Amino acid sequence: MQILLTGGTGFIGTSLAQSLLEDGNELIVLSRRGHTDRPRCRYVQSLDKISGRVKLDAVINLAGASLAARRWSAAYKREIVTSRLDVTRELLALFSRMERRPPVLLSASAVGYYGHHGDGVLIESSPPAPGFAQALCRDWEGLALQVESLGVRVCLLRLGVVLDSGGGALAQMAKSFRFGVASWLGSGHQWLSWVHRRDVVRALIFLLKRGDMQGPFNITSPGPVTSRGFAAALQAHHSTFVRAGVPAPVMRALVGEMADELLLNGQRVVPQRLQAAGFEFTYPDIESALAACYADHTRLRTRNSSG
Repeated sequence: MQILLTGGTGFIGTSLAQSLLEDGNELIVLSRRGHTDRPRCRYVQSLDKISGRVKLDAVINLAGASLAARRWSAAYKREIVTSRLDVTRELLALFSRMERRPPVLLSASAVGYYGHHGDGVLIESSPPAPGFAQALCRDWEGLALQVESLGVRVCLLRLGVVLDSGGGALAQMAKSFRFGVASWLGSGHQWLSWVHRRDVVRALIFLLKRGDMQGPFNITSPGPVTSRGFAAALQAHHSTFVRAGVPAPVMRALVGEMADELLLNGQRVVPQRLQAAGFEFTYPDIESALAACYADHTRLRTRNSSG
């Protein structure tokens, strides 16, 4: 297969690209920064560089500025929105001008689509509650779904917090633990819908190959945990001498609006449609996922020190 991948140099995209290449696929990767082409992988800095005569077998859209990279100023909120919507609009234009349209689009979204529902269990058909992240995901998904009118199968990827060694959210979430402090945010009773990066890659490839699958899919583990539960699981991998929550007012002072949108509230999301289709998670619980993350980290550190 020849696959167009946007966001292919990000935390999920790098792992996905490697897996797709190992499976014998050819990639065209959109990256705003220059990269050197490698076997079966070509980089472009603009979708305008892709001819309408190119035959693509699939498009995977993971592009978007990180929600948690820095404090949400008005300018950064605009960047969060435009980095997602503009690339999706460019993909719509590409689909429209292609002589042979790709049969499938996998388009990223997030569990923020649902808004905040307390302890309620959320599946793909659950109604959303309003908020910045919810409106962002709603508009993002709505754009992607427009290519259905061109006969394209669309899968919407409602991603949870992606965990793995070597970057991503885990490095930030475990920072205090490295200094001996086991911490959670606010009350600690808010839900965290997470997923191991390997299961994200496996789920995307699963959806890519299943021509009967379309619509929204929760890309989250079947075992969401509370913030306190996550802290307890992390303690198994760190020597800590203090357990303490970071008060909500402190979080609001530190990161502003992002605190209530992403950190002090959460979603209890489960992957109903993926599991109903027969997808099995390698890491269904937080204990096995963290064990894999820390084992990988130890192996990488050992390899680097011996090399």
